[in-house]
Amino acid sequence: MKISKLTKPLCGELNIPGDKSISHRAVMLGSLAEGDTEVSDFLEGADCLSTIDCFRKMGIEIEKTCEKIIVHGKGLRGLKKPYETLNCGNSGTTTRLISGILSGQAFQSTLTGDLSVQKRPMNRIIRPLTLMDANIKSIHSNDCVPLAIIGGQLHGIHYHSPIASAQVKSSILLAGLYADSPTSVTEPYISRNHTERMLSYFGGDVSTSGTTVTVLPDPCLKGQKIAVPGDISSAAYFIVAALMIPESEILLKNVGINPTRSGILDVCKAMGGNIEIINQRTNGCEPTADLLVKASDLHGIVIEGKIIPTLIDEIPVIAVLASYALGTTVIKDARELKVKESNRLDIMVNELKAMGADITGTDDGMIIHGGKPLNGAVIDSRLDHRIAMAFSIAGLVSSGETTIKRSECVDISYPGFYKDLEVLSQN
Repeated sequence: MKISKLTKPLCGELNIPGDKSISHRAVMLGSLAEGDTEVSDFLEGADCLSTIDCFRKMGIEIEKTCEKIIVHGKGLRGLKKPYETLNCGNSGTTTRLISGILSGQAFQSTLTGDLSVQKRPMNRIIRPLTLMDANIKSIHSNDCVPLAIIGGQLHGIHYHSPIASAQVKSSILLAGLYADSPTSVTEPYISRNHTERMLSYFGGDVSTSGTTVTVLPDPCLKGQKIAVPGDISSAAYFIVAALMIPESEILLKNVGINPTRSGILDVCKAMGGNIEIINQRTNGCEPTADLLVKASDLHGIVIEGKIIPTLIDEIPVIAVLASYALGTTVIKDARELKVKESNRLDIMVNELKAMGADITGTDDGMIIHGGKPLNGAVIDSRLDHRIAMAFSIAGLVSSGETTIKRSECVDISYPGFYKDLEVLSQN
């Protein structure tokens, strides 16, 4: 994909595709519920399709129409032994969350994924699940997939997670549905809470106190209708683009604004961004709104601490925004980005530097002295969708031409990204 500097403003309205995290969970909990779950605005990205494929292999019938998917749930203990290895593709979310579910089943299963997922750390779920008496092993003894899981009776625990990770928390809570007593997870900060919200929506008994969440075992989950809000992680690219490109004004409709996910809005506003949140409502179990974004004069800030888990996936595009803004932006406590689909911290530092940004990497983040002109460059996405989209936005404000190699990886989370970008560019 080739991107040239945009010489006119972005304008128009856009409906952002469905939230990836919520789409995953709708399939998972719909499969464990009794009766049908209808999911509208489901994200048909590669990651979510991997989740569908895994549950179909465990005997769950999942229909797809042009408007929705229908998950014919079989109840908490209705899954069947998969007839082949479960392939999670590029999806770390699928891998970690389904591991918790499989740990409580009355059968043996094997999980694998693509080369990227095979490098991602799984001990962060293996350890707590083992504490629950799960029989889960890394087949190559490297704490990565493939994983062999022999399901059985689990015991409730209170796990103090060293990191704020929704994937770790969700894996434990989903395993807790099959435990013999309550299961609790305490985090250093609150990570995204889609699992807790949706479990309650389906009839699960979930409670929270501070940074601790507790689930009671053996619930009777009932199928529901779920309208998936637009993914704020996908909206972030257009938010940043509209803030940077002079005279831009765009309306992003039906975007999820769950407080555990909306840190990007707080950061952009703190940098001077003009973002108006309008038409707020609750859609099922998730808050949504429309976002009116206008070009703004931006300045650097410090981003650290408890806000990091609420914007961890948006840090690559925030780094682009910080390179454009005047002054210095410091990002701390983001070490988790080193173990995503790629080492996003190092890649953002190295590639933005190649484009002319004044940026220095640190052990857990980066320091960016913004306001320096950016120049087009050839960027290797490393097959990381968020890297590809972040540098596509950088290309819009860089002189010359920016080439994104292996740009097709955006299909993982946003199959229509380049088409939507073109629509806003031509309005």
